[in-house]
Amino acid sequence: MAILKAVAELLGIVVLRFPMPKNLWSVLLMTMNAASLIFIQTPYGQAVFAAAIAGLVIMLFIYMKQGFVRLLGVGHIFWIPLLIWLALNLPDKNEDLALYWWIVGLLCTNSISLVVDIIDLGRYVRGERQPHYRWDHS
Repeated sequence: MAILKAVAELLGIVVLRFPMPKNLWSVLLMTMNAASLIFIQTPYGQAVFAAAIAGLVIMLFIYMKQGFVRLLGVGHIFWIPLLIWLALNLPDKNEDLALYWWIVGLLCTNSISLVVDIIDLGRYVRGERQPHYRWDHS
């Protein structure tokens, strides 16, 4: 039950507590990764889905122990090999246009997010370790 509560709180924070346009960016990022379910019959969809679930597990563990800290982006660590693999193995645009453009969009959104994650990790390492968003207003 604690895990479901943590998932709901994380989603609530990024959708409802983040200011605009940060919340819109977060919804776009989640949507791009969740779209892996549309392409789950392909190795691309399976790889993105696996990276998303593995990352979510790490983020939930961190959130449940420390709250919404700048370390959460560590959960995106699986994106680094994923993005390299996707970039080196783009599908043929002529064979599946939707799959091709989803991957191009995913490469863009996840790469931008990784830059933010690296900045946040640096801030965490330099001492910004307090939760910077809370669900419960405390």
